[in-house]
Amino acid sequence: MTVLDIVTYPADVLKDGALPVANIDGKLQQLIDDMAQTMYAHQGVGLAAVQVDSGLRLVIYDVSDQREKQQFRVVINPEVVAVDGECVSEQEGCLSVPELRTDVKRAATVRVEGVDREGRPLVIDAEGLEAIVLQHEIDHLNGTLILDRASRLKRELYKRKVQKRIKQAWQET
Repeated sequence: MTVLDIVTYPADVLKDGALPVANIDGKLQQLIDDMAQTMYAHQGVGLAAVQVDSGLRLVIYDVSDQREKQQFRVVINPEVVAVDGECVSEQEGCLSVPELRTDVKRAATVRVEGVDREGRPLVIDAEGLEAIVLQHEIDHLNGTLILDRASRLKRELYKRKVQKRIKQAWQET
């Protein structure tokens, strides 16, 4: 297994959205395993394929209390089919938007449909952290970042900070 590079804002691939997975084959299984290795290496609780520069509708996550067992879940071609209630995910973060923490309004419960890594139909009724993580990762597949859900002020300050870093890096080369 390989730890993959995490794509970070402002990379275009993060805004492009993802295409449905057509074939569940050995190449996809390797991507899933590499994504899991990457998620754990970066201490994330979820990862969407677009975050590792793959344009596929694929997410993995692990919200268990025993993450050392690495019992992550895989959802291929996930779709949120029902939502209920509202909660605020306090200080939500993202591996692709480093150093940004922001409150995000999310549904309190969600029903997600997709298929597992063997291609079997999957229905997940989630609440709490699992619901938040699923919504966050599916947002990635739809080209939406937590930056898009942040307040206008927070979004503009973050964009300026990133632009300044890019400019400094450019000048150093």
